[in-house]
Order: sequence, then C-alpha cells, then structure tokens
Amino acid sequence: MAGGDDLKLLGAWASPFVTRVKLALNFKGLSFEDVEEDLSNKSELLLSSNPVHKKVPVLVHNGKPICESVIIVQYIDEAFAGIGPALLPSDPYERAIARFWAAYVDDKLVAPWVQSLRAKTEEEKSEGLKQTFAAVETLEGALRECSKGEGYFGGETVGLVDISLGSLLSWLNATEVISGTKIFDPVKTPLLAAWMERFSKLDAAKAALPEVDRVVEFAKKRQAQAAACES
Repeated sequence: MAGGDDLKLLGAWASPFVTRVKLALNFKGLSFEDVEEDLSNKSELLLSSNPVHKKVPVLVHNGKPICESVIIVQYIDEAFAGIGPALLPSDPYERAIARFWAAYVDDKLVAPWVQSLRAKTEEEKSEGLKQTFAAVETLEGALRECSKGEGYFGGETVGLVDISLGSLLSWLNATEVISGTKIFDPVKTPLLAAWMERFSKLDAAKAALPEVDRVVEFAKKRQAQAAACES
C-alpha cells in the first residue's frame, strides 16, 4: 500500500456488502483496519461517516468516508490504480458493461432472493425464488459473454462483477444448508457453478468470505427473532 494511506472499514461480519469491500481490498493487496460495528448500537464514527443511510459498509480513507459497496469497490480501484490487479477494465465500453452487470446482481438477484428469505407467505417466497432463478439464468449468459472463454466475469482475472456476485457466496451456501435450495445448479447453470468453485478457492476470497456454518447460525437466530416478534 502507498505510504501514509490509512484505511478503515466500518462493517459487520455477516453483511455480504461488507464482504464485497473486503474482497476488493484483498484482491488489490491492501491492508486495512477492520472495525466491527454493533448495528444495534451504532458508533458515532459510523453515524457521522454515513449520515444519510447510517449503514455499513463505510470505507474511511485518510479520514474521508466513502459509502455504498459498489461505489467503494470502484473507488478502491481508482484510488489505488497502481497497486495490484485492476478491478475494472480500461476500455470505457467494457467498464460500462461491468457496471451494468454489477448493478444487475443487486437489483435482479439480491432483491428477489432477500424477498424469498423474508417472505411471510408461500406465494411471496415462490415469486421471490422464481425471479431469483430467472436472474441466475441471465447471469449464466453474462458470464459466457464477459469471460470470453476465461475463468471470470473479468476475463482472466477477477473484476467488479466477480466481486459483486462473489460477496454473496457464503449466504448462497447457507441458504442451501437451511432450505435445500441450490441457487447455482450445476445442471442448469454449469458455468456459474464452476465459477463459484473457482472463486471460492482463491486466497483473497477465502480470507474475506465468512464461514458458512457461522452464517447459517446467524441466519437461524435472525429467523427465530423475527418469528418471536410476529407471535
């Protein structure tokens, strides 16, 4: 890391959006202070760093806060352009395509998937999963196109879309453990299933992704709390 750079990540270990920033920092080879926030009792630093949304993640770089995970990842790539691999392509068109698919992950995959997990009726859950699987099929095609026969959305190396999707892997695996629902099916989406295995084995990913068992425990606790509030 460039001398004199101070990086603090305000986060919560279970958040895939915090994991996303950790992945970017790890792939760039940057050292940072990992500050775990208690989201039931948010610190003054978090509230003053993100006064609009009051949410994690927030990256504080030399005292200046940057919010929103995808924006932080792009900031890291630009602020530390000379360090580690580039997370976005240099070509403007290819950069735009990467940004499009990163936004697609959050809007079309994460949103309905969360809906299915929080659904109060079977109908809501079914609709959420239907939209999730439709998005996964679309992402299978995007991987085929973007990878150009290489291993990642970024081609030979991990890029913005890989990090956006990769940050969800612990939760996707935990969902399978809890409900038996396999989001990346090797039969229906073989490229994504292979990509998931490949990405999970990278050292930078292993260091950032929370343990699946810990996520399962966390998710079950959250479900029990939600059920208790409703009863």
